[in-house]
Amino acid sequence: MTEANETGTPDAPTRSGFVALIGAPNAGKSTLVNQLVGAKVSIVSHKVQTTRAIVRGIAIHDKTQIVFIDTPGIFAPKRRLDRAMVSTAWGGAKDGDLVLVLIDAERGIKGDAEALLDSLGERQGKLILVLNKVDRVKRDTLLALTAAIHEKVRFDETFMISALTGSGCSDLMDYLARTLPEGPWYYPEDQISDLPMRQLAAEITREKLYLRLHQELPYASHVETERWEEKKDGSVRIEQVIYVERDSQKKIVLGHKGETIKAIGQAARKEISEILDQNVHLFLFVKVRENWGNDPERYREIGLEFPH
Repeated sequence: MTEANETGTPDAPTRSGFVALIGAPNAGKSTLVNQLVGAKVSIVSHKVQTTRAIVRGIAIHDKTQIVFIDTPGIFAPKRRLDRAMVSTAWGGAKDGDLVLVLIDAERGIKGDAEALLDSLGERQGKLILVLNKVDRVKRDTLLALTAAIHEKVRFDETFMISALTGSGCSDLMDYLARTLPEGPWYYPEDQISDLPMRQLAAEITREKLYLRLHQELPYASHVETERWEEKKDGSVRIEQVIYVERDSQKKIVLGHKGETIKAIGQAARKEISEILDQNVHLFLFVKVRENWGNDPERYREIGLEFPH
């Protein structure tokens, strides 16, 4: 799509496309998506496998709209929820015009990262290697790691970045902007994610939950936004439920005299309020829902297919 500007000469055509990010858990995919989009669209946590469903972050660079698909980390699945997440991740990779394979340079290629590279051999399409956390690794180690990765998989391009500081990210964005196909934009110019706000708000609370309790709380917890009410004074009242699997987990989330859930609520309310640019009244409740990890309805709500 090419338009003429006021002088009558044609402007550069608009471009758009989908860029999938795949990698082992905690390789830094969510941090990178947030860095490239310039806003919080994906939750970041010390706890592995926090991205469960596919989150799309939308960035505009030059005249290109880049839609990032932040997939769950790819790892060896043990439970039903794990299988659903890995299946979703590979599905997201298929949807991308380009696939960025993120490797933690500090951790190198072992475990889940090695298994991921081995499984890429038979995959078609343009593969881009992105080495993250390169600021923490010596140059010689980095060059040896890059050579070892290229022996396993043939990548079209390689980028060395720090998702946390943004170092190297502008070169990556320049490349994506000129490589994606010409065509109209998929989303309005000011939209940064296709996640509904109710779901994004639930994701933010889930992040604060993990940041506060990542060593004590099991992975099988889930947050749902149950009520969203716009008030006449311009504020919004949000009610969310934190679901856990056992009564003992409920006590951990509540904390002594409710102090833990109060701190989680304050941190989540502050961030949701900043994103909405509205005053937020956030009310959190904790409920026990035994074995929710085997409930098909929960999978649909968080955007995963229920694996049989």
